[in-house]
Amino acid sequence: MIAGLMKSRIDPLWEQAASPLIAIGMTPNQVTAGGFVLVALSSGAYLYPQSSVAFGLCLAFAFTFDALDGAVARRRDMITKAGGYFDAMVDRYQELAVFAAIGWVADLWAIAMFAFAGGILTSYAKARTALEIPVENYGWPDFFERMERLVFILLAADGVATAMGAASPWILAGGLALYAVLANATALQRISRACAMLKRADGKQP
Repeated sequence: MIAGLMKSRIDPLWEQAASPLIAIGMTPNQVTAGGFVLVALSSGAYLYPQSSVAFGLCLAFAFTFDALDGAVARRRDMITKAGGYFDAMVDRYQELAVFAAIGWVADLWAIAMFAFAGGILTSYAKARTALEIPVENYGWPDFFERMERLVFILLAADGVATAMGAASPWILAGGLALYAVLANATALQRISRACAMLKRADGKQP
């Protein structure tokens, strides 16, 4: 929702932040790959110190770096369909790495799987619709999209509770469960919109 409704305001900020990467000649795909490596390393490191604060801070840096690939593509006039596809696939693997780490450390596999599924289904609902009818990439301002999911997992499920001295397995479990509910509710919201669009395309009333 944030990315869809505020794209025109957010993009110039990302493009300004991408200047150092452009200066050293990085390509959009290199930024995407670098973001994945940083997320994977952060998730792997979480398995041993098991510090939620450190995990949250590392992920904040990794996801911020990853978000600059689109800005680099726009600034360098390197926007391609292959690059967009690569970015989308890498995003899903990043989410898998994060939830696998949380599931392992907190032994919350069932909730982590439900949370991961919500993000996957949200993405797939639009992608599958695009196989049937043309769709606008930013015409789906749903409640709990990727930007909201990243902010939530960083602030609520990883770092804030521990930083405030409220460290508890129940804090992480509750935050992850709420994430899962919101992600799957958004998937259902998107599925409902897609069904209405497809019915209109069929010449039927939604």
